[in-house]
Parts: sequence; structure tokens; C-alpha cells
Amino acid sequence: MDFDHDIAIIGGGLNGPALALALSRAGLRVAVIDAQPAQTFENAAFDGRAYALALTSVRLLEGIGIWPDIADDAQPMLEIKVTDGRAGTGPSPMFMHFDHAEIEEGPMGQMVEDRHLRRALLQAAAADPAITMMNDTRVTGQSVAPTGITLTLEGGKTLRARLAVGADGRGSGTAERAGIKRVAWSYGQTALVCVVDHEKPHHGIAHQFFMPPGPLAILPLTGNRSLIVWSEASANAAAINALPDAQYLEVLRPRFGSFLGELSLTGPRYSYPLGLSLAHSMTAPRVALLGDAAHGVHPIAGQGLNAGLRDVAALAEVIADAVRRGEDPGNDAVLARYQEWRRFDNASLALATDSFNRLFSNDNALLRLARDMGMAAINALPGLRRTFIREAAGLTGDLPRLMRGKPL
Repeated sequence: MDFDHDIAIIGGGLNGPALALALSRAGLRVAVIDAQPAQTFENAAFDGRAYALALTSVRLLEGIGIWPDIADDAQPMLEIKVTDGRAGTGPSPMFMHFDHAEIEEGPMGQMVEDRHLRRALLQAAAADPAITMMNDTRVTGQSVAPTGITLTLEGGKTLRARLAVGADGRGSGTAERAGIKRVAWSYGQTALVCVVDHEKPHHGIAHQFFMPPGPLAILPLTGNRSLIVWSEASANAAAINALPDAQYLEVLRPRFGSFLGELSLTGPRYSYPLGLSLAHSMTAPRVALLGDAAHGVHPIAGQGLNAGLRDVAALAEVIADAVRRGEDPGNDAVLARYQEWRRFDNASLALATDSFNRLFSNDNALLRLARDMGMAAINALPGLRRTFIREAAGLTGDLPRLMRGKPL
């Protein structure tokens, strides 16, 4: 088979361009195929979306050369406070408090707005001569041969590569065409997402407040602003989201509290249903999945994008090492290494977020007592507390080179 590219990536969100940039540094020719027009992301205004990037995800972005373009717009996360309680009655006196100073690695992570991160990734990919960006293009079919894969594009054109990577989200067409099934369920919860301006500074502190309908995350952005990711039972969330801004804030205030002073909304409000989606396999012949195409989890720990970037770093390392050894980067043995590396971690993350959500999203008195005592115990034991801080920073597990600050 003659190849147009070494690797074809389907999906041009965040993980797709990140993988393309990593692979280009290993000398591979990459195509990124995205159904969205390029103009969608040019000069994008703030739209309320932002991400809590773990320290190791920041290292990956440094490794692929884009962190300098977004560092000035990032907000370091210096502390995390976790509490349990009910709206309007305040948190339990038992809590967890994580401070980055305990691990001497710098901030646990950085809050970055989507408009800055996405623009930096797409501009760097578009400027890289080893990367072909194919916007406003849909993949309608894929067929596997012994040495490669052929993608059929809308309009009848084809593209040939050694490996196709599905970075096309929870409804991944790449996975479906490869015959990869998935387990999925809804939590009956909806995330309400907005950004608030507040009177007092947040000092780089992220808050997670567990309430019976679901958790409320208050995540620091630059200036006196915070991102709110607020989970409610879906019927109640729909009613809240239909309210005018002033009434929406009236519902939010008793949940948020008064510790940051007066609040006001800035930018649009969003909502999306919450559920779990886990592919039965992360690979198929000549196909690999990453990010939400492989594992979509509850946002309770803010680890969705970080898990996807771990996939990016691991897959890039597996492919780069295979090419250096003279192996075909799309053969079954190479893909098996990727699957073995990432499958257990992703399944464990899905189980952990599912379990935490079920444990904390209820008002059972016995469970409330047990989880409050558990949080108090973790907070009282420095060694255990540091373990949780390192987990939040992404420093645990078998880290790929890019996430250890080493070149690919």
C-alpha cells in the first residue's frame, strides 16, 4: 500500500492536534481530519469552557512546544479544598485540604480557558510542515488491509495511512466503524457550567463541595473569576438552566457561599448530561482510540482531559519507539503495548469517578458520616494527604516520557 500519511487522526479537538504535534517531533507525517471548519476556532471569544490541567499535562504541553503560548493566560492551582454538606447550610467541619507546597513540584496544575489552549494547539499544528490539517472534512468509511488502513472521506476521496487514531469523542465513528462496542450509562445528572466574577481574590484555590444532588466545583481562573461546574439532578437542572441570569445566581449563591463576596455571571451558560462511556477495547486492527472516544467519565475529579492527554503521551511514545526499532507503527503488537499501558488506568479512573459520585451524591446519614470521617482521616495523615496531592497533580502511575519532562 502507498501511504498518504503515516498516521491519520480523526478528531481535531484538543487531543488530536496534541498527538499530531508529538508525532511530528518523532519524524512522522500526520493528517488531522476534523468535521469542524477552521473558522470556528479562529479568534474565538471566551465561551465559558476551561480545563484543570494537571502538572504532568502541563509538562506534555511544554514538550510539544505550545505551553509558552498559553502560560500568560493560565491560572496556577495552588490549593484544593474538598467539603461535604447541603446547599444553604454550609459545609461539614470535616474536610480535605491539599496544598501544593507539600510536594515541592510547583503548582498541582493550571486552569486554562479553551479558547487559549485550542488556538495554541491548532495554530502550532497548522504551522507544522509534517502535519496536514483537514478541516470541514468527515470520514464516512474505513477499510483495513494487512499493511494499512484506507479512510473514505465525504465526497468520495480516500486517504491511506498505517494507523488511524480515533480522537472523535464519546460517539466515536472511528470506534463504531472498527466494531468496538462500549458500555455506557447515564447518572441522571446534568452539569451546569458557567463563569462568575467575584468580589474577592480566590488565591489560586480550587473548591469541591459535595451536595446530595451532585458536586459543585469552583475552579480559579485569571483575575477575580472562577469556573463553576455544578451537578444537579437532570429535571432540576433543566428548570435552573431555564431561569434568567439573576434568578440563576439566586439559586447558585447558597451553594457557592459568600467567601468570595458578591458574584456576577460572565459569558454564556452551558449544560450537558452526565454519564459514563467506556470502550470495550482501546484498539482494533490498524485503529487506536484515545480520550473520550475510549473513556468518557464523570467530571467529579476534573480528570477527563488529563486522562486523554495521558493517552496522547503514551500512544506517541509507543509509536515513536516502534518506528525507531523499524516496526510498523500500526501493527497488532505495537497497538497491544498501548492498550496494555493505558487500559487499566482508564478503567480504574472510570470506576473511581463512578464510585465517588455514587458515594457523595446522596443524603444517606450513614454514608455521610463515613465519608466525612474518611476525609478527616486523610487530612490528618500527612503521608496519605501527599499521596492524594500527587494524584491530583498527575504524578502517580507509569508516566510517559513527555509527562516526566523528558523528550519523546
